[in-house]
Formats: sequence, C-alpha cells, structure tokens
Amino acid sequence: MKQPPLKTVPHVDLERYMGDWYVIANMPNSLEKGKVGTIDRYVLRPDGKIDNAYLFRKGSLDAPLEQWKAKAWVHNKTTNAEWRVQFIWPLRSPYLVIDLDKDYQWSAVGHPKRKFGWVLSKNPTLDEATYLGIVERMRQQGYDTSKLEKVPQRSAKR
Repeated sequence: MKQPPLKTVPHVDLERYMGDWYVIANMPNSLEKGKVGTIDRYVLRPDGKIDNAYLFRKGSLDAPLEQWKAKAWVHNKTTNAEWRVQFIWPLRSPYLVIDLDKDYQWSAVGHPKRKFGWVLSKNPTLDEATYLGIVERMRQQGYDTSKLEKVPQRSAKR
C-alpha cells in the first residue's frame, strides 16, 4: 500500500540547525552498522551549501574517531526542511526534517521511502519521554519504528 509523502516541519532556521547533532537512534543502513558515538556536523557555507561531516567510532566508544565528509544543499528553499546530501558523487540522498524541537535541541530526519530514519539531539542523551514522543510521531508518519536502534554515545565529546 502506497503511503502519503512524509510531512516535513513548516520551517527550519538553518543558522540554528547548524552544529553537532548526536545520532540517538537510527534505522541503520549498511554504512552505519557497527558505528557508535556518531555525530552529524553541519556547517553553513557562504555559498548557501552545507558542509556535512559524519563522525563515528567503529564498534567501541574507545575506538579512534573517524569521519566521512559530505556536502548538502537545501532542496526546498521555502521551508529549508528538505535537503539533498551527497557523500559520493553522483549519489544524492533526500534529507527530510520531519520533527524538530522549538528550541532546536532534537530533530527527526526521514527519507521518502521510510527505509532510513534518524533521531538526533544536540546532547549525547535524550530523555526517554522526549524520545518516545519522537518515535510515536515517526510511527504516525508511517515508519516501522521497531527498526529504530539506539546508538551508544559518550556523555561528552572526546
């Protein structure tokens, strides 16, 4: 059964959205499996594009910190809630901000096919009630939230 398109948030203030976002949970794709302590880092460039770094450790929070670099750009300039991210040319992936805290402390990012999803936080932990609320709103948008997996995080960046 075909689902309706994901609904993004009405507006994202890009300057407020930039910075480090801890990956609290995801529906891991093959590239994310086994990664812990993951962080998405966004930096707005003068040309309007976004430098995107994915920081991670393999298998253990004590493993060396590694990173992959990507670029992103806003696809829907009316809302700023729909981006395209490119880690490898020419592959581009949709990035949809589908839930966002009014104070920009957490967000949920979706993908149109709902095979991928992320719960992000500006802090390495997210209280359980907030997390469960985000998960429920993802479920209401047609996500199979049983596939979400929490990502182990350090209490502080090192």
